[in-house]
Amino acid sequence: MYSIALDGPAGVGKSTIAKLLAERLNYVYVDTGALYRAIAVYFLDNGLNAESVSTSDDEVTVLLSQIEVEIRYIDENQHVFINDTDVTGRLRTEDVSKMASVSSALPKVRAKLLELQRDMAKKYNVIMDGRDIGTVVLPGATLKIFLTARPEVRAMRRYKQLLESGKLGDQTLEELTCEIEERDHRDSTRAIAPLKPAEDSVIIDSSELMMEEEVNLIISYLEKKIEG
Repeated sequence: MYSIALDGPAGVGKSTIAKLLAERLNYVYVDTGALYRAIAVYFLDNGLNAESVSTSDDEVTVLLSQIEVEIRYIDENQHVFINDTDVTGRLRTEDVSKMASVSSALPKVRAKLLELQRDMAKKYNVIMDGRDIGTVVLPGATLKIFLTARPEVRAMRRYKQLLESGKLGDQTLEELTCEIEERDHRDSTRAIAPLKPAEDSVIIDSSELMMEEEVNLIISYLEKKIEG
């Protein structure tokens, strides 16, 4: 089986690029961030929040023991189920994003999902995006890509996305830039699986690239890897 590990910071467009690649290559797309967000949903529904989760070790242990995580593909789209309930529609809310940013750094949470992610790569040709796919989850991936872009570029992309979807609210571009920079710092300095390129990853700065250019570039790297 072939696998592409696509890592990078928040707001760089990993999921969009991964979906385009999956379509072009006929690979299975595994959105690992959605798995962590699904667990964040369960935590929030059971009384934890982004401020309390890192200091609630016993409660986290109990809640994790109650969670059964499953990926199902419906109309070729990934849906995440927690205890047979589809939580996909709740994964991109602001409170879930904040919770997932904190709870995904917990060793117990990462261990819960590690085997599920690896099992997918054993069964299918996959493209998997996240922050530690190439370094931790799939260290033997066929191709490792670290996708990045300047914080102000990522903030502008996010600003336009929220504006077009009608979900911008009163957030300013400056606030979004600060949030992204804070997220970068938190993700890159965490003790467990910090955000960083794998030693053998290809680093692509997408600040000045169109999506189609990114996809074509990654496919060219994959072809070179497969051809040996």
